[in-house]
Amino acid sequence: MREFGYQRAHDVAGAVALLDADPDARFVGGGTNLVDLMKTGVERPGRLVDIRELPLDGIESAPDGGLRVGATVTNSDLAAHPEVRRRYPALAQAVLAGASGQLRNMATVGGNLLQRTRCGYFTDITKPCNKREPGSGCPAVRGEHHNHAVLGASEHCVAVHPSDLGVALTAFDAVVSYESADGPGETPIAAFYLPVGDTPHRETALPPGALITGVTLPPAPVAARSRYRKVRGRASYAFAIGSVAAALDIRDGVVREARLALGAVASRPWRATAAERVLTGAPADAATFAAAADAELAAARPLPGNAYKVTLMRNLVVAVLSELTEEAAR
Repeated sequence: MREFGYQRAHDVAGAVALLDADPDARFVGGGTNLVDLMKTGVERPGRLVDIRELPLDGIESAPDGGLRVGATVTNSDLAAHPEVRRRYPALAQAVLAGASGQLRNMATVGGNLLQRTRCGYFTDITKPCNKREPGSGCPAVRGEHHNHAVLGASEHCVAVHPSDLGVALTAFDAVVSYESADGPGETPIAAFYLPVGDTPHRETALPPGALITGVTLPPAPVAARSRYRKVRGRASYAFAIGSVAAALDIRDGVVREARLALGAVASRPWRATAAERVLTGAPADAATFAAAADAELAAARPLPGNAYKVTLMRNLVVAVLSELTEEAAR
């Protein structure tokens, strides 16, 4: 790791000003991803601006019935908060599935959303990678790609986004707030992550030097009956092979509202809008759930080594929706 400067920020405006004055600086919260990437040489900031003392660590109810979560709230605090567990249980489940207890105690909400892919070609600076060095190529297309994207990828990048939290936030239409040199702003999480296209190095819609200040969850009564299910290669913490965040409102055996997002299948958390359209107004049964999964996965373009993901995700969607239906019937 090369030498770098360190400075602690005491207010949001001051933190943003520090990055505006020094493009080589980076914000650091828990550091659970950034510091790892600095050790491998992927990230080489000249200065770290510590934001952990900023007043962004609160969780509070919004006037409209939603929930506001500060950017420096730790993953542990988010998962344990009673209103999160009551109103958005899939969100708490996603966080608890994401890492070890020690990592959750350090990792922050803002940092979780901005974590980089764990693709081995990206993290190995001796290999080409369009995400790390635009125009250098994507060796994963013909190389090791068993856990790579089956939806929304391109010839320029087939890596997946690793966030569990981001999948649940996508299902519930969260809005990301930020502060930039031009003032405050916000963007729906559906637009926060950019399509991979031919610019995989551009991952989010955040303005340069912007600081995430929080996430707002709109009121969503359907989210009170929600679930996050993650498939991974080992029982202890690991990144997902596939995951599902789902919520269903079922009345008289019919799906009145459905929320569905998929993880570890694309370069960003994947909102399953095609599946939601099939589900809404249809009988809450296994046949409908399978049809919904098939509608979403019809766009899948797997590589030779990860075609299993299509079947895995189909089965996972059906299983999670069936569990929610059984729960609603009790």
